[in-house]
Amino acid sequence: MTAGERDPGLQPERTRLAWRRTTLSCTVVALLAGKQALHGGITTAGVVALALSVLAWLGFLRVANRRVQGMGAARPQPLGARAALTAAACTVALAAFAAAMLF
Repeated sequence: MTAGERDPGLQPERTRLAWRRTTLSCTVVALLAGKQALHGGITTAGVVALALSVLAWLGFLRVANRRVQGMGAARPQPLGARAALTAAACTVALAAFAAAMLF
């Protein structure tokens, strides 16, 4: 093996599984946010928070799905800055919407 070649081993598989676990966690958070938003009855603020939570969840799903598919390549590319920023922004947004629903 030359210095330029890469032996990926199981690292792509671990990364793929990590993205799937994170996606599952994000889905659970979005479902709990929906339950919390509708718990006390349907209000305008609850519907807005629920809609924003769904948008953040869908954004995260898009990034995660692209990353999982990209990990199937023989030489997976590193996660781009834009995708990383989007995933982080969606995670922070879900947390902020969840906190807003508590008040």
